[in-house]
Amino acid sequence: MIVNAGSSSLKLNVLDDDLAVLADTDVEDWSGDTAPLDKLAQDAGADAVVHRVVHGGDEFAGAVVVDDEVERKLEQLVPLAPLHQPRALTLIRHTRQSLPEAPVVACFDTAFHRSLAPSASTYALPAEWRKRWGLRRYGFHGLSHLYAARRTAELLGRTDLRLVSCHLGAGASVCAVELGRSVDTSMGFTPVDGLVMATRSGSVDPGLVIWLLLQGGLRADEVGDALEHRSGLLALSETSADMRDVVEARDRGDSRAELAFDTYVHRLTGEIARMVAALNGVDAITFTGGVGEHSVAVRYETSARLSWLGVRLDPDRNESVEPDAVLSTRPSTVDVCVVTSREDLEMARQARELLDVR
Repeated sequence: MIVNAGSSSLKLNVLDDDLAVLADTDVEDWSGDTAPLDKLAQDAGADAVVHRVVHGGDEFAGAVVVDDEVERKLEQLVPLAPLHQPRALTLIRHTRQSLPEAPVVACFDTAFHRSLAPSASTYALPAEWRKRWGLRRYGFHGLSHLYAARRTAELLGRTDLRLVSCHLGAGASVCAVELGRSVDTSMGFTPVDGLVMATRSGSVDPGLVIWLLLQGGLRADEVGDALEHRSGLLALSETSADMRDVVEARDRGDSRAELAFDTYVHRLTGEIARMVAALNGVDAITFTGGVGEHSVAVRYETSARLSWLGVRLDPDRNESVEPDAVLSTRPSTVDVCVVTSREDLEMARQARELLDVR
């Protein structure tokens, strides 16, 4: 059983020995209860339970079997991913109790980015701070980026790709992947950094945050809550955190939705360009995640703004294809792909390797 607790959703499925889906449940607006997991476990059973965990810190470089000590260490990482970590921990604790015979495995979004060079992962902060608190760029969405890289290589029949993977969902990040390894990414110490997201701000001037605390009179918890829950598309559109609503309102002429969409794409294209620089060129750009897979408008406008790279999107294909597919057309010098996010398959692969399942 694969358990993927996101910031706003819960995805569950049970895979057989051939990694085909036997049963699944998706809860779009998940409240945090364990009932969907219990029902699927009762209906389909599970020999092992594999959980997606957003933050592994410096401690976890790959999948692990969860015991009391691992659980304790995951609890210590809650402040670094307050939207995700508590939800994953709730489900981990529940499955350890309710399915005591099944090994419980944790797979980490941060693990893929352990390959970042020091120049890409180090903050220009006092050395004593970096050592004391482990301050560094961790990066996130690693399971999705890794799967997208594998799948894109299959689609294009290549093993030598310099790829920019764009995971665009409620949370969003881009990743520069060279020969299957992460070399740079947009998220940093926490999942708030980088792109404009559904309710997260993405990158803001740290001096602005200090100003809000010292001059604006806001408390640290108020600022933190706003950056996590009341920013992003929600703040810009002033009505919705859902890209589908934003695009619909933009098409009706809503100026706030137009600002939200344009800001989102502006930041996205800028981060893609930064990833291209990290790769010293690019062979392919892949869109994945809820927005990446389903927003025709985001893919079209982003590709149009990257025409200077030689990106040429086929408009008809962009409108009509279902993932997984190639969207670019000749004479595009950069392949553009859309791939369904299948973190579950990557998690199953890692768990089977860890548990030595053949």
